[in-house]
Amino acid sequence: MDRISHHVYLSKCTRCEITCREAETSVTIAAIGGSLRAGSYSRALLRAAARELPPDVRLTIWDGLERVPPFNEDLEVGPAPEGVAELRRQIADADGVLIATPEYNGSIPGQLKNALDWASRPRGAAVLEGKPAAALSASPSPRGAARALADLRKVLTVIGAGLIETELAVPQVHTQVTPGGRVADPVLRDRIRQLITGLAQHATAASPALAA
Repeated sequence: MDRISHHVYLSKCTRCEITCREAETSVTIAAIGGSLRAGSYSRALLRAAARELPPDVRLTIWDGLERVPPFNEDLEVGPAPEGVAELRRQIADADGVLIATPEYNGSIPGQLKNALDWASRPRGAAVLEGKPAAALSASPSPRGAARALADLRKVLTVIGAGLIETELAVPQVHTQVTPGGRVADPVLRDRIRQLITGLAQHATAASPALAA
């Protein structure tokens, strides 16, 4: 049996449970961390962000990056590899995508770029084309992986994702997540919430079902 490769987080509700109707009308966001490392700061930041969700937002953190094979155009003639199919399904089923990247040698990690290449195909029918998206970066450095963030935004723009203007670079990320998995700085918590709120609003505007 395949291992579970994603985790779903719900925003806090004023009642103890969420009704079926509320669950159906909530904005769903697929979150992707760009690092394969077990102790990845990018994924830790996404998990911490999941504790700061605006109302009526669901966040799914996808952990299947390592199962996406190198992009090979020859493989497009048959069924997509399992890891690729799962990635595309996660993005297609979500109302928006939130991608968090570290910085490797001044840019985004190769495995993240590889996954985005798969998600950009086939041209004209790719799951990322027109998909509301937001980008953030995180690094122990004082720059917060700003160069990687710029490259990530460039790639998403070329793909044709519906990238929101708001972005976030998190410096010294190793000091920003508490041992309990929460964002330590209240200012950063507010900026993360603003980023996710902006993405949710963009997704709502782009979806007649959510806007109804």
